[in-house]
Amino acid sequence: MSTETTSGPAIRLLSIDFDCPDPAELARFYGDALGLPVIYSSDGFVLLGREGAPGLGFIRVADYRRPTWPDPSQGKQAHLELGVDDLEAAQARMLALGAVEPSVQPHPEQRRVLLDPAGHPFCISTQG
Repeated sequence: MSTETTSGPAIRLLSIDFDCPDPAELARFYGDALGLPVIYSSDGFVLLGREGAPGLGFIRVADYRRPTWPDPSQGKQAHLELGVDDLEAAQARMLALGAVEPSVQPHPEQRRVLLDPAGHPFCISTQG
C-alpha cells in the first residue's frame, strides 16, 4: 500500500443515513440516546448533528423492510457501535428509550446488541 499523498478534491463525511418507515421516530430515539439535536427536518428526512461534524440521517422508505438479525434473510444493513461507561445502565436507558433486546447476545460481557425502533441492530460496548 502506498503512503504517497496525492492532491485531489477534499472529501469529508457529512452523514450516515438509515432507511426507515418513520424518520421523526428514529431521529427522536437516536437524538435522545446521543444528545444530538435535529439540524434539518422534512416529511421524508431528518438529520441529527452539530454544526461542522458528521450527522445521522433518517430517510423515509415506503416499502421499508426491517432487518431480521441474526437471521440473514433480511440483512442488518448497517449498525452503530456506541461506547458506554456502564453497560447495564446504558442498556437500561436504551431500552427505556424504545430499543428492543434480541435473544442473541454474542458477547454479553463486553457488548450488548440492541435493536432500534426500526429494527436496525446496534451495539453498546465498554471497549474502545
